Amino acid sequence: MHPIFFHIGPVLIPAYGAMAALGVLLALGLAQRTAHIAGMHPNQIWNLCIIALFAAIAGSRLLLVIVNWTVVSSHPAWLLGLAMIHHPLLAGASALLAITAAAFYARRQRMPLAGTADTLAAPLALFLAFEQIGELLAGSDYGTETSVRWAITYTSPLAARWGGTPLGIPVHPVQAYAALAFLTLSISLLMVLPHRRQQGDIAGLWLMGAGIVIYFTEIWRDTEGRGSFLHGALDGPQLAAIALVLASAMVLRQRKAAAIAVNVATVETSHPIEAPHA
Repeated sequence: MHPIFFHIGPVLIPAYGAMAALGVLLALGLAQRTAHIAGMHPNQIWNLCIIALFAAIAGSRLLLVIVNWTVVSSHPAWLLGLAMIHHPLLAGASALLAITAAAFYARRQRMPLAGTADTLAAPLALFLAFEQIGELLAGSDYGTETSVRWAITYTSPLAARWGGTPLGIPVHPVQAYAALAFLTLSISLLMVLPHRRQQGDIAGLWLMGAGIVIYFTEIWRDTEGRGSFLHGALDGPQLAAIALVLASAMVLRQRKAAAIAVNVATVETSHPIEAPHA
């Protein structure tokens, strides 16, 4: 694969960063469409996305500097390579920072959290699809060794340097599996959004879909640096995937309970029970 798209003089344009940036742009454009469908204000959604994006980028870079301060202080030029680094823990920290910043902005602007989450579900899945394509090109989060006909073999020393990718060994293109799954999830959520019964339904479906995608694609990912739990039965991302599915069950159950309560109240209002005559 190709960890570097092209050079501009001495500056390298990494494939992962370029595909992630393209995913962000497409997700922002899609969010403007889903905002109209979900009845949200597009300008507020745009501002929220930009704030969340800035928090994720700035926070993750700062975390990298703190963790690797000894190396950075000795070699300041290493800062230029921070954008090449991708790691599951770093991705998790970036997501947490983005969600925190987005929730804070939404609360300040009095935006409905459930409606906002519904608006962002399909765009977020689209971004993850392009992010996985970037990982495929860069060799990050590579797959396990395999002999299937569609296996890929990395040969670039940069892939080994930046992502620890094994060279000369056929591996599962698991990033392509995940990209296709996330793209399917994005399209499905976009189709369901106009027909949702109440706010929060699409967010619940995203939690479930993302959890399923992450859990099953981890089966074909190499476990290096991803943690090991229950004597190797699960890795870190799979535990997070289980948490997402459980959160989805809670969200959808609350939505269903709320819908039942509204229906009961409507029936009682429309057909009040008369007191028996003496």
